[in-house]
Amino acid sequence: MIEENRQAVLLLTSRFSSKNGVFDPLTPTEYGRFALWLHENNYQPGTLLSQSDEIAEKWLDPKNKITTERLQYLLGRGLAMSLALEKWQSAGIWTLMRFDADYPKQLKKHFGQNAPAVLYGVGDKGLISKGGLSIIGSRHVDEDDREYTEKIAKQAALEGFNVVSGGAKGVDETAMLAALEIDGTALGIMSNDLFRAALSGKWRKHIRQNNLALISPYYPEAGFNTGNAMGRNKYIYCLSNYALAVRSEEGKGGTWSGAKENLKKEWIPLFVKSPSDATGNKALLEMGAQSLNLPSEEIQNNPQAEWLIEKLKALKSDSNVSDTEPKIINEQMELF
Repeated sequence: MIEENRQAVLLLTSRFSSKNGVFDPLTPTEYGRFALWLHENNYQPGTLLSQSDEIAEKWLDPKNKITTERLQYLLGRGLAMSLALEKWQSAGIWTLMRFDADYPKQLKKHFGQNAPAVLYGVGDKGLISKGGLSIIGSRHVDEDDREYTEKIAKQAALEGFNVVSGGAKGVDETAMLAALEIDGTALGIMSNDLFRAALSGKWRKHIRQNNLALISPYYPEAGFNTGNAMGRNKYIYCLSNYALAVRSEEGKGGTWSGAKENLKKEWIPLFVKSPSDATGNKALLEMGAQSLNLPSEEIQNNPQAEWLIEKLKALKSDSNVSDTEPKIINEQMELF
């Protein structure tokens, strides 16, 4: 039944082409609602492949979004799914479902039944749940921000931190490549072009060396989309233990909105580069973020000095999954 569940979840929630179909796949919220109903009625997703008519007759969406016609259409895309999976697998892309043992518990903890039903990825799956330091910031950075980012990322790698970011040009890419350059590890949470990134020479060597994982909750061949870019920010925070915003401009951009959401939801401790002339950095400090400045050159040049962890641990992270997770996570989420 596990393989049938995998097929059904993919059919219900995934895109297999950039072209729009008759109906859109279920959103995380829609799938969470439907999956909970299946669980409460002793069904598994895979049962839909053989009993879709029977189940559809019993199902009534309180939001009137998940209709019988939509379910039947999505479940009938078997050929498109097979062709897409074959293409993605040729690039080393795998899929991770909520019922898989290595699906990150952090996402289940923070998002419950609305956690992504499927994660697409390439590279070492073990890096997804490793936690670490997320380093995020603007796509447009000056030399001072770039140098700061490289120093922090390399120090993080030296101290055993996994560097987590979004893989975009600017701060994200600089941080990930700096950590990988000295044989550290990195996790990139992509909002677009996962398939292209999986084949890119920039990342491929590190993927083969098991130092890097790239993941996405979105269609692996999706182009840039502002909504997806904003939406993935929460996953960057929730798969980290600490976060550092290098450059943010107040009131605009994904770095600003993601940092604000993290402070509001209190997912993990947030640090910002300081001193900085960025308006967002100053505003985030006023909202409760902590400053993270570089130590003296003497300390930076001491390979034995673990100055970064000392600064970060000034605030205790509560991002690890507790033993008292909501019941819905322990039951429904582990099933599907």
